[in-house]
Amino acid sequence: MQPLTIPAAELTPAINFNKDKGAFLIEGKSLLDDPTPFFKGVNHWLHEYSKSPNAATVLTIKFEYYNTATSRELLDLFKILETVPGSKIVWQFLEDDEDMEESGQELAELVSVPFEFQPY
Repeated sequence: MQPLTIPAAELTPAINFNKDKGAFLIEGKSLLDDPTPFFKGVNHWLHEYSKSPNAATVLTIKFEYYNTATSRELLDLFKILETVPGSKIVWQFLEDDEDMEESGQELAELVSVPFEFQPY
């Protein structure tokens, strides 16, 4: 399976999904008014991955900021991970960014995928 690598831009996060290396990372900012077109390819890649996943799948989320529209897209990604045995989400946030920590906790309550919260 080919890696999915999208560099960060002014309004979109970096995406680095690599099945062979076991690396699944979304980081940066997501400020698009309509992030659906951006995340469509990410959803498709993750859906294809879910058909033959690694034994363990750890998706690391490291946002500086994201908007409400992006939270819906994240929820869609997390719903795909619910179908992947051995998956987990690592939610990283600046140590003093309570809003980002709470955002992760709110999303964690909506899915059955285990979350790990890591301040940095």
